[in-house]
Amino acid sequence: MNNIVFTVNSKKLKATVEGSESLRSLLVKFGYISVRDSDDREGFAGSDTIIFNGTPVYANLMLAIQADGANILTGEGLGDSRNLSIVQQAMIDAGIVQSAYNAPAAALLLTWLLEKEKNPTKAQVEEVLSGIFVRDTGYEHYFLAVQLAKEMLEEGKYKTKISPTFRDHLEYVGKPKSKIDGPQLVAGERSFVEDRALTGYNTMVVLRSPYAHAYIKSIDTKEALAMEGVIAIFTHENTPDVTYMQAGQGNPEPSPHDRRLLNHKVRHVGDRVAAIVAETEEQAKAARDAIKVEYEVLKPIFTVEEAMEEGAPIVQNGVVEYRVGAPANLDEYNKGADPRDGKVIYQFPLHGDIRRNVASAAHGHIGDVEKGFKEADAIVEQTYQTSQIQCTPLEPHICYAKIDNGRLVVHASTQVPFHVRRIVAWVCEIPENKIHVIKEKVGGGYGSKQDVLVEDLVGYATWTTGKPILYRNTREEEFIANSTRHPMRVTVKMGAKKDGSLTAVYMDVRANTGPYGNHCLTVPMNACSKTLPLLKCDNMKFDVITYYTNILPTGAYQGYGAPKGSYALMVCMAELADKLGIDYYEMAMKNKVEPGYMLEILKGLGEGREGNVVPVGSCGLEEALVQGAKMIKWGKKETSSDPDWKIGKGFAMIQQGSGLPGLDHSNAWAKLLTDGTFQIFSGGADLGTGLDTISAKMISEAFCVPLDCVTVISGDTDSCTFDTGAYASSGTFFSGNASFYASEDLKKNLLIEGAKQMGEQVEDLICRAPGEVYSTKTKKSLSYAKLSHDALTGTGSGQVMGRASFTTNHNAIPYGAHFAQVAVNVRTGQVKVQKFYALQDAGTPINPELALCQMYGAVLKSIGHTLYEDMIIDENGVCLTSNFTDYGVPMISEKPEDFKAVLIDINDEVGPYGAKSISEIATNGAAPAIAIAIHDAVGIWMRSWPFSSEKVLRELGKI
Repeated sequence: MNNIVFTVNSKKLKATVEGSESLRSLLVKFGYISVRDSDDREGFAGSDTIIFNGTPVYANLMLAIQADGANILTGEGLGDSRNLSIVQQAMIDAGIVQSAYNAPAAALLLTWLLEKEKNPTKAQVEEVLSGIFVRDTGYEHYFLAVQLAKEMLEEGKYKTKISPTFRDHLEYVGKPKSKIDGPQLVAGERSFVEDRALTGYNTMVVLRSPYAHAYIKSIDTKEALAMEGVIAIFTHENTPDVTYMQAGQGNPEPSPHDRRLLNHKVRHVGDRVAAIVAETEEQAKAARDAIKVEYEVLKPIFTVEEAMEEGAPIVQNGVVEYRVGAPANLDEYNKGADPRDGKVIYQFPLHGDIRRNVASAAHGHIGDVEKGFKEADAIVEQTYQTSQIQCTPLEPHICYAKIDNGRLVVHASTQVPFHVRRIVAWVCEIPENKIHVIKEKVGGGYGSKQDVLVEDLVGYATWTTGKPILYRNTREEEFIANSTRHPMRVTVKMGAKKDGSLTAVYMDVRANTGPYGNHCLTVPMNACSKTLPLLKCDNMKFDVITYYTNILPTGAYQGYGAPKGSYALMVCMAELADKLGIDYYEMAMKNKVEPGYMLEILKGLGEGREGNVVPVGSCGLEEALVQGAKMIKWGKKETSSDPDWKIGKGFAMIQQGSGLPGLDHSNAWAKLLTDGTFQIFSGGADLGTGLDTISAKMISEAFCVPLDCVTVISGDTDSCTFDTGAYASSGTFFSGNASFYASEDLKKNLLIEGAKQMGEQVEDLICRAPGEVYSTKTKKSLSYAKLSHDALTGTGSGQVMGRASFTTNHNAIPYGAHFAQVAVNVRTGQVKVQKFYALQDAGTPINPELALCQMYGAVLKSIGHTLYEDMIIDENGVCLTSNFTDYGVPMISEKPEDFKAVLIDINDEVGPYGAKSISEIATNGAAPAIAIAIHDAVGIWMRSWPFSSEKVLRELGKI
C-alpha cells in the first residue's frame, strides 16, 4: 500500500493505493465518474481520457500510484450541467452529444486543443480526437463544434450556421435547439446504470461455455459455494424451467421461445453455464474458477450451408410446442426430441423445422416471376454474402437491480423498458406490478439493447436472493454473448428489357440466426421488405429461410436486415445495367417508386401475418437521386496522378420504415403544473437520439413556451404509460406522435378551463407567448400559472392534463440515395472512401442538427461493416476478434475525406409535424454504393463483405 497526494480539478486529495490499482479506479472512488471504461483497459475507446500534468492520457492505462504529485483534470472540471463551458455548449449545439458515454472525454480534448491553438486546423482536430471512438454521430460535426467554440471565444456569438432549418411557421420544431439532456451528459454527471448502484451492492459474474455445442454432463458448485463472500450460484439445475426468448419484440413475439435462463445444453462458445453472485467481483471470479463442469462435446455447425446438409447436427432438438396453430403431426414430430435440449415454443406458426435447423421461414410473391423472366432481354442471378458484425456500443450491457418495498427495481440500459418488465416477470414467475423498470441513459445501443440480454439473469438473481446486484459485460462478453448482425446469403435474380425496365425480381434469403432465434423471422424479412418496395415491378417473389447454427448469438442491429438486402438488390441491379450496357443511374430512375405507386409486395411482408398494401406516400427519393448525382458529378470519370490508384463512383437507393404500422403502439400524458410549467410523460425510450427533446418540443410548440419550461419523464414503467419501445425506427413517428397528441389534448383541456375561468368561448382562445391564454375577441389574457392555480383550488376543476395513444397502419417510409467515390489501389487492394454523400428524406426533421449527426454515425458504421469489420471465429467457434483492436471499428482518420449529410425536405402526412425516421435508414447505403464504385474503378464485383484488400486482390486476379 502506498500513500499519495494529488490534485484533481484544483482540489488536493490524499489516498492509500495498491500497486496494481488503476488511476481510473481511484478517480471513480473519489466520485469522478466521467472517467468511463469502454474497453477493459485496452486503451482504444478513449472514454477514460484525462489531462494528466497537461497531457491527455488514458486513466485506465496508468497506475494510481503514478498520480502522486500530479495535477489532473477530468470532465467534471470543465463545468457542471448548469454552468457549462463554451466547448461543452458548442458540442451540444453541434448535435454530437447523443449517447454521450465518452462526451466528457471529447470535451476535455477539444478544450485542451483550443487552449493550445486558438485557430486549430482540421488535421489538428483529427489528431487530438484520434484516440476517441465515436459510434453514434460519426466525427464530422466535431469540426463544427470546434468552429462554434472558437467563434464564441472570439466574438461572443456563433457565426456559422449549425444546420438547415425547416418549417418557418414553427418556433421549435425543425430548428436546432440544445438537446435537453445534453448538459447532464456532456458534464459527465450521474446518468448511466453504473451511476445508480448504491454502496453495498453485490456483483454477478457468469461462467461461460468453452465449447460451441455440448451438453453439460455434470456441474459441481460445492467448493465455490463455500468460498468467502459467495451468496448464490445459479445453474440449469436450480433455475426455473421457463422457456422464453430475449428479443424485446411485440407480444406475441415473431421469434421462437427457445432458451432458459441457464440451459442443460450450451450452443455457442460463451453461452451461459452458471451465474455467481458474491459480495465483490474478486470473490465472484474466484468462485467461478472453482466450479467444475464436465461436458459431452457435440459437433458444431457454423454456416447456413452446414445447417442445410442432410444429417447435420441439430442445434435445437427439444420438444416443439405451439401457442396457436399447431400442426396435426406434432406428437409424431416430437418423438425424436431430446429433453436435455429443452423446448422450442412458437407463439404462432413461423414455418420452422428445427429438426432441419430451420428456425423460421417466409415466402411470398406478386405477379408471375417466371413469366417476367421469360419476357426479359437480360437476366442476372448472383449471390451476395454478408458477415457477422458487432454493435459495439461504448457502454457495455449492464444492469443494476434491487428490492424496494417488496418490488424488484431494475435499472436498465435498454431500448425496451416495457418488454424488459414483461420478460423479467415471465422469467421470475411474478406479476408485472411487482417490477419497476427504470431506463437510464443509454450509452449506445444500435439495436443490441432491444434484446433483453442481462436484465433477465440479474432480475432473477436479485428477486431470488433479495440482494442488490450489479452486472456488467466485459468487452469480450460484448462480442461472444451479445446481439450481432445476422450473417446472410442473399441470392438475387433480376430481369429487364433492353431499355432497363424491370420484368421480374426474385430474392432468396438464407439467414444464420446462430444458437437462438432472436428476431429470426423479422430481421431476414427486412432484407426484402425494406428493399423490394423501392422498385416498380409487377413480378416479384421472395423466399426467406433462417437457420440455427453454433455461431455467436445474433439479434437486432440498426438496419435490422435491410443493409444486407440493399447490398444484394442494388448491386444486382448495377450488374444488370452493366450487362444491358445502360447507365445504372438511368436504370434506377426508370424503376424507382414514386408517390401513389401501390406497394403490392407488402402484402406478403408482414411480421408473421399478412402485410398492408399501401400506396407510396411522402417520398423524396427522386430529389435525393437527382441532387446526389449532381454532387458526385455522376458520369464524369475521375483519374489519379498515381497509376496504382483507380477511382470510381457508385450509389444506392435506400428506404427503411418509421416503426411497424399496425403493430407498434405508443402512449404519452402531460400535465400543467401550478406555476405554469409543464411535464410530459412518454413511454418512449430515448437512446441519446433526442427523443426526449422531441417530446419537449411538442409541448413548447403547442403552448409557445421555451424548452426550459418543459420536463420530460420517459422510459419509466411506473411513471409512464406503455410504449412498444425504441426500435424499428419508431421513436420519432410513434412515440413522438403520442407526445404530439398528448400535447394537443392538454391544449384542448387547458383552453376549456381557460374559457371557464375567463368567461369566454373556447373558439376565441389561443395559446401564446410568454405563456398565456389569449382571447382574440376581447383581448383578455390569463397566464398559465394563474389558470393552473385556480383550477387546483378547493373550488377548481382539478389538474389540467392531456393524454394520447397512437397507433396507425400508415407507412411513413423514409427514402434516400447514398453516393460514394472510392479509390482502389490495384497493387495492394486497399479501398479508400474519398467522398460519401448521404441524402435522405426524413419528413420534417424535428431536431435537424441531431438528425445530421445520426446520418453521419450510421453511414460511418456501415462503411466499417463494408470494408473491414468482421467477427472471425475459428473451427471451434472461438471468436478471434473479441476486442476493439482486433475487430476494427472506424476512427476519425477513416472517415471519408469529403463527407456530407443532406436532408431532403419532404412533409409526411401523418408524422408529428410531418416527421419520419432518420437514423436507421442511413446504415443501408454504404455497402452497395461502395461495391458499385469499386466496379466502376477497377471492373470487379465485390459480392462478399467486408471488402478486404485480400478479397479485392483475389477478384483482380493478383493472388
